[in-house]
Amino acid sequence: MHYEAIVIGVSSGGMNALKIIFSALPVDFNIPIIIVQHIGAHSDSQWIKLLNEKSHLDIKEADEKEKIEKGKIYIAPPNYHLLIEKDKTFSLTIDERVNFARPSIDVLFESAAEAYKNKLIGMVLTGSNNDGTKGIKRIKECGGLAIIQDPKTAESAYMPKSAIAAIEPDYILSLENIVELLIKMDKQKE
Repeated sequence: MHYEAIVIGVSSGGMNALKIIFSALPVDFNIPIIIVQHIGAHSDSQWIKLLNEKSHLDIKEADEKEKIEKGKIYIAPPNYHLLIEKDKTFSLTIDERVNFARPSIDVLFESAAEAYKNKLIGMVLTGSNNDGTKGIKRIKECGGLAIIQDPKTAESAYMPKSAIAAIEPDYILSLENIVELLIKMDKQKE
């Protein structure tokens, strides 16, 4: 199966988890990655700069109407929900918080599931609420692949446990094993 996008939902402990993943992905990794990390409404982009220093790939905040490109990593800006339109561009909204969060993982996941259907990989990593649970369920319903961080290896196990309780994940893995799997999937062409 050739996947066209990866969506990642992460909260408490997310910075460390993302550092581990991004530092291990090779420079020729092609599948675009779109992330919601729960951050404060007035967060600056300093943490993205830090992630960029660890990554071989370009990491940036997603912009309104921006076209999703291969080999790029996009992060939801603070205080905006990030959605993916059917034409594979981003849409930003300031709609009500979902699960006390804006950006919300569920909002990204549900819109991505509609846009990419079975060509989507959804990942729920460390976090301390249940944001992402409804979204990963929607990804599975649309034929996408669900990867959940092994709660035993998560800085905060609540979010992965919530996702595992709601669906039958395709994979429950440590961060290192997630990276290996993603690299293998990136090499598959059809």
